Amino acid sequence: MNEKHILTAFDRDLDVIQGAMIKMGGLVRISLSDAATALISEDTNLAEKVRAGDRAIDALDQKVKIDTAKLLALRAPTAGDLRFVLSVMEISSHLERCGDYAKNIAKRTIAMAGGCEINGTPAALGRMSKFAETMIKDALEAFIQRDVEKAREIIARDVEADQIYNTLFRSLLTHMMEDHRNITVGMHLHFIAKNIERVGDHATGIAEQTVYLVTGDMPEDDRPKQDFVTPASEGAEN
Repeated sequence: MNEKHILTAFDRDLDVIQGAMIKMGGLVRISLSDAATALISEDTNLAEKVRAGDRAIDALDQKVKIDTAKLLALRAPTAGDLRFVLSVMEISSHLERCGDYAKNIAKRTIAMAGGCEINGTPAALGRMSKFAETMIKDALEAFIQRDVEKAREIIARDVEADQIYNTLFRSLLTHMMEDHRNITVGMHLHFIAKNIERVGDHATGIAEQTVYLVTGDMPEDDRPKQDFVTPASEGAEN
């Protein structure tokens, strides 16, 4: 009877941790969507909301980290349960970084307010952001459903995200070379594109955790990276 009680409490702890991770994923998706909307509509108020909202994502990341650490110390999970706990910790880190990228997009949207525009680029970035956001959604669903095939499909999808980024980069580079007045806004838009591309990388990382959880092995890292430029300061913002 006591063993059953302990197992029930343990399962409840796992459910609470997964619930926090799912909530965090929802906030990240909203943040990415709002950041893209703010960019397209030049809505600095919405951009400020995205920046402020990142605190809630960070708080959930901290909660997941603390709860998983307690679970490891008090319950000493093994086998599949241990892989679950380790996977959730890793996924939480991926989601926290995606929240940072959404915040960075919002910061650059505010910085560009009232400046010159490069026609069509914000809308293209919006489509790219939607692609990356869908990758996050699908990766979390694959994890919850323990769907390895879906996870592998998401991993393969990252190549398309890289190709979208490369196309945007070429377009922005052309605009900046043709007119030096486009350089400042072009650099902002380029870093936004890179932030979105990195969201796709983190979605891939989440999908890899599903493979690890179910099979016990991480996928082989044989995905060719398709982005041919990585800014030296990429990922440095917060």
